[in-house]
This record gives sequence, C-alpha cells and structure tokens, in this order.
Amino acid sequence: MGRQAEANSYVPLPVRNGVAPSYLWLTETLAGGMLRFLTERFPDVTRESWAARLQRGEVVDATGKPLQADSHVRQGMRIWYYRELDEPETPIPFKERILFQDQHLLIVDKPHFLPMIPTGRFLHETLLVRLKAQLELPHLVPIHRLDRETAGVVIFSHNPDTRGKYQSMFQKRVVKKVYEALAGPIEGREFPFTYRSRMQDAAQFFVSEEVPGEPNSETLIEVMERRGDVVRYRLHPHTGRKHQLRLHLSSLGAPILNDAFYPVALPCKGDDFSAPLQLLARSISFEDPLSGEMRTFHSERTLDWPE
Repeated sequence: MGRQAEANSYVPLPVRNGVAPSYLWLTETLAGGMLRFLTERFPDVTRESWAARLQRGEVVDATGKPLQADSHVRQGMRIWYYRELDEPETPIPFKERILFQDQHLLIVDKPHFLPMIPTGRFLHETLLVRLKAQLELPHLVPIHRLDRETAGVVIFSHNPDTRGKYQSMFQKRVVKKVYEALAGPIEGREFPFTYRSRMQDAAQFFVSEEVPGEPNSETLIEVMERRGDVVRYRLHPHTGRKHQLRLHLSSLGAPILNDAFYPVALPCKGDDFSAPLQLLARSISFEDPLSGEMRTFHSERTLDWPE
C-alpha cells in the first residue's frame, strides 16, 4: 500500500504517533477525481475512510497541498498519506528493550510476536513504530530484519548520513550473528557440523523450500545442552535466506519448537501468544565501520524449555 518516505527526501507530512507517511507515484491520468482513484486503487479501504482523510487534509501532493475528493489524477504526481487500519489492533503484550544508542545506531532486544515494520494488520503494534513514537527518531530504519515470531537483537540506523556504512556490513557478510533454538535431537550427525542447501520461495509465498542445485544457504550447528528429547542448539548462519534456520532444522528432522510454518504451515493462530517460537537472535558482532571498534550486543531474553 504505497511506500514509506525516504529519509533524505522532502516529506510534506510529519511522522504521526511513530507512523511515517507513505507515498504513491501516479502512473496514468484518470478521470473521476482523487476519491474515486483512491477507492479503486486500495479496495481494502472504504470509500468513507478515504473521504474522511481527504476532508481532514491528510492526503497531500508533493508540495504539501491538501488534495480534495475532486482533485485531478495526473500521471507523474506523487501523493502522500498516512497508512491506517480499519480494524483496531490487538495490543501485543511484550515489550522491547533498548540495549544501546549513540548518534548513529539503536540496538534493540525484540520480543516474540512483534513485527519489525508495518505490514498487513500490524501498524502501531510494530517495533519500528513503537520506537519512533517513544524516542522521536524520525529517520529510524532497521538495517536487517527478524521474523515476527523470532526474538532477539536487531540493529536500527537513525542517521541517514552514516546509514550506508552500516548497511554495507550486511552486504559484505562481515556481521557475525549467533542464534539459539530449542528443537528435537538431530540423529546421525557429529557436532558441530555445517548444513548447506539451496533455498527458494515456495508456492506459498510466506515460506521457503529446499530444491536441488548449488547451495545458497549455510548454517553451522552446535549443541549447547540436552534435556530429555529437547536440545538447545547454537546456530551460526553464514548466509541470510528467509527462514533459513527454521527450514534447516526442519529439514534435519528437528523443527524448532512451536514453529507454525515448518515442516507444515499450520492455520493462522491470530492473536494467540501462548506458544512463542523457540528461536532467539542471541548476539550480533561487528567491527564498527566508523570507529574500527569491535562491538558485540547480547539479548537478555531466554528460551522456554518445555515442562
């Protein structure tokens, strides 16, 4: 539903309650006015909702001029608006923890169930929007991602001038990430060992699958401790494919406890918070590209062993 504002460009609407405005480039000239266009372009939003936003002056052009219901829809225009949800959000009853902040970075310990960024039915109940509202950092963006179901350490940049330096660390794969997971035992292997496979998006867009071919994913797997039929693993992903750790352990016959996607995608549990995925981004380490200092940040969270 449009794109969020770039930090280095002029933005005619301010951040509101932690929510940055979104924008949309118009690719053709259409008759019927702005209200008709918005209603047809975003069928999940009611006509009444768009009419109210236009009346409040919350849909503007690139200069900040409020658009009206009968404003012309012209090719090449860029319109700005706030993303809203028609249904109230369910509060996510888990809080993030700030581990570190300087003039460039914000390091956060994310809880389970909290999405990183606005998507789908989540807007205010996302880590990015919570942090923007709490800390008043309008240029805050994550420079890597964790799944909604995964907890642990994540890095944000809030300085557009130095953001590229930190983003390049991930592009160059010089960031060391360590995860922990609770899962069943992996049989027939000597630890530690490295697991490699070729991954791609599955027919169900929200999951990944393994296919024959040259490996494009790699994980080093260690055993930390075992209690009965449950093992705590230390995982070192050398690549960053979507759901890599979840798929790798599942493929080895040891899906992570409470994983609703692997080995089989289960029906959505909605707002059931009773069984968090037992996967934790335990630590992240890197050489700071500005100072040359080695930095390591650790999650303060723990995984929940089954009784």
